[in-house]
Amino acid sequence: MFLNSWRQRRWPVVVTEDSIGLRVLVQSLVIVGILATDVAAETQTSLWAVPLSILGGMWSWYRRRERNLGVKFVLAIGMLVALFAFFGRLVGELNDTRVILAELLIQVQVLHSFDLPTRKDLGYSMAIGLILVGVAGTLSQTLAFAPILLIFLALALPTLMLDYRSRLGLLTPRHSAANQRKNWWRVFRGDMAPKRLGLYSLAILALGMAIFAVMPRFPGYQLQTLPVSSPIQIPEGIDARRIVNPGYPSQNGTEEEGNGGGTSGAKTGPGQMNDTFYYGFNSTMNQNLRGVMKPKLVMRVRSQAEGFWRVLAFDKYTGEGWEISRDDDITVQKPLWSNRFSLPGLTNRSRTQEVIQTYTVVTELPNLIPVLAEPEVLYFPTPEILVDPEGGLRSPVNLADGLTYSVISEVPYRDRTALNGASTKYPQAIKDYYLQVPATVSAKVRPLAEEILQKRLQELLFKAASVGKEALHHLPQDLPNYEKALYLAQYLKQHYARTNQTGDLPFLLPGEDLVEAFLFRWGWGYPDHYATVLTVMLRSLGIPSRLVAGYGPGRFNPFTGYYEVQNTDAYAMTEVYFPEYGWFAFDPLPGHDVEPPSVEDYQPFSVLRQFWRWVAGWLPSPIEGFLTTLVTLVATLIFGFFGWLFGLLLQGWQGLFGFAIVLTALGFCGWLIWTGVRQWLYRLQLRKMPPMKRLYRQMLDTLAAKGYRKGAAVTPFEFVEQLRHGQSGSGGQGTGIDAAAVEEISRAYVRWRYGGEEPDYQVLQQRLRELKASNSVSL
Repeated sequence: MFLNSWRQRRWPVVVTEDSIGLRVLVQSLVIVGILATDVAAETQTSLWAVPLSILGGMWSWYRRRERNLGVKFVLAIGMLVALFAFFGRLVGELNDTRVILAELLIQVQVLHSFDLPTRKDLGYSMAIGLILVGVAGTLSQTLAFAPILLIFLALALPTLMLDYRSRLGLLTPRHSAANQRKNWWRVFRGDMAPKRLGLYSLAILALGMAIFAVMPRFPGYQLQTLPVSSPIQIPEGIDARRIVNPGYPSQNGTEEEGNGGGTSGAKTGPGQMNDTFYYGFNSTMNQNLRGVMKPKLVMRVRSQAEGFWRVLAFDKYTGEGWEISRDDDITVQKPLWSNRFSLPGLTNRSRTQEVIQTYTVVTELPNLIPVLAEPEVLYFPTPEILVDPEGGLRSPVNLADGLTYSVISEVPYRDRTALNGASTKYPQAIKDYYLQVPATVSAKVRPLAEEILQKRLQELLFKAASVGKEALHHLPQDLPNYEKALYLAQYLKQHYARTNQTGDLPFLLPGEDLVEAFLFRWGWGYPDHYATVLTVMLRSLGIPSRLVAGYGPGRFNPFTGYYEVQNTDAYAMTEVYFPEYGWFAFDPLPGHDVEPPSVEDYQPFSVLRQFWRWVAGWLPSPIEGFLTTLVTLVATLIFGFFGWLFGLLLQGWQGLFGFAIVLTALGFCGWLIWTGVRQWLYRLQLRKMPPMKRLYRQMLDTLAAKGYRKGAAVTPFEFVEQLRHGQSGSGGQGTGIDAAAVEEISRAYVRWRYGGEEPDYQVLQQRLRELKASNSVSL
């Protein structure tokens, strides 16, 4: 007897869950979670996991009342095998364990589905389905995940409701099969009606989208062990110093670095550019090519801040394009136990912001690694990488479809005041490579650049003179180099934009210089020509600069959180060197900001701003302008009012009392509005209720107002008994009340709610009016 009591305390009796509906819904949640992981991770686990999970659910239903000890031993062995396989894969994928963890969870769930006797076991399966959907959300980079998430939400609501009913014991069959079917029919026509579940789903979805849009993104939440693909073995004989662009075919059909035959690979002279791969990602940039690229998605980027995904830079101007003149590349190797490369950084005085990026390549790219400016740490799957003299990163192999890597960059802030005060004494290494320009070109370009800047200086002198003589003394005799670069870029945008020109851009004449043709013959050019002209202009003025090529930010998808970058987002800008501060980019392309987006534009609520940009892109211009004006006006009024309100605090004691009076008045107005809204919502809710439920709810609210509140876990009959004995909201003291009216309404509600019996509403309404009219509940 002692052993039996000890066993009962040690192993309590298992209460079997008999609800088929709850089991089916839980199994559906798990299947959706498995499918979501497959879609996001691009795996095929569901081909075997879904059928086995369904088979296990059916087995556990038919064997739910058996002990199944032999099966449990087999399941335990299977779980050990799954754990062993997990640790085997974990060794090779230390930097991104999400997929293998999800697969382990799926394997455990498939085994677990063969043993689901209780509601608690079903709860474990529900949690696994939720975890799988969460993992899929972190892996997903497209909107293909959105329909699966909606399906999961649609299934989760009725599952949670049935689970709650199971906790209360309302799903256990008590009487005949006919009564059980009647009970189920009442459930799905009442609390779980499709219309009601649909409204709940829409409300949850809207609330979730609102929270997602306004939730701040703080850099401190990022991990330092970042996603990266599985290790890549480098084939023997690969020259990592050579740039391999698939857009430059050689005469024998193999990939070359751009010196092979074919018009798309022409190193010099007229030619046709490749319509898929950007021609500038090469050791030579021939800007005498013509053509248009067909838009194609090349990569997705998750980044804490928007920016220019830098690829490589050129130092030597050739008259019709650019070349990389040096091959002094530095080989950087990673440790054997990690995919982490520590990159050589530049030491400067600029304040920096750490920005973490993760890149996923979706089409084959050259062996050039796009990164945000000033990369400090790179997580990449090859044993080594190369760093060229211009700060570009090269992989030993091309970036293949599906490759994932991560970068931590120390992006410098663009402090205009500090850069205006930068020295003009340049190191010899800078002057040797970044001031090169043909003498004949400089003789024509330099006078034009000086004339443009002289006009700008005269404008500043005129404005200063209109202010007063004092301002003239503080005006410099010459513009700082930063202002020169800024104004020349702005001048090119405004005076050389394509307006009324017709036809395509002609090729260069034999021996003609690109910059001269742009400025004095064409009057406009292709996007990359603007950066070339600005770079040569600055060099002719003695300002070190170089051409940098990369990808623009791309199109931000507010639902996935990724920047979707296409091949047509690739273009060139000008980088200018400032002693002790480093290189800063200027964008002279018409339609672009002169100062490219960087960490200056990063805000914790940047996702909300990006979401508005995405929405505005779909709206007609008049509607977009109206909404923008309206939001600006409302924001101006709100911030203006609060600015005035807090300005009262600076006006002494009178301001302090005024601030207190206004704050009190605002609180009173807010209370009035909140009270009115609550009453309106209450009346609206009552109108939507069935008559009997509405009457019972009014009775409970009337009693609550008189001090007799019904607890959420108290049944109607228990509440009546509490009223009889004075235990409902009266401090435990007896009330001596007669609760006949309360009992009559409560019994009518129970008969209607659980028995489907229609009461006499006129009599019950009269009893409710008597209850409301009385000063107490005593009858």
